[in-house]
Amino acid sequence: RANTERPITITHGTNRLVGTDPEQIIRAAHDALDHPRPSLPPLWDGQAADRILNAIQQWTVVGGQ
Repeated sequence: RANTERPITITHGTNRLVGTDPEQIIRAAHDALDHPRPSLPPLWDGQAADRILNAIQQWTVVGGQ
């Protein structure tokens, strides 16, 4: 694909746009497998739902509805 609705994944290196050319897709896949990203950006740990729930609980205790 030639565009994305999540450009932050491009700037953080967790995703890449390679277009629709099959050869370019294969090269990019090989490159990703040969050079994996060593770590995820902060907070990209799969715990967003827990953090959101905690924030909502804190909000209701502190003065929300």
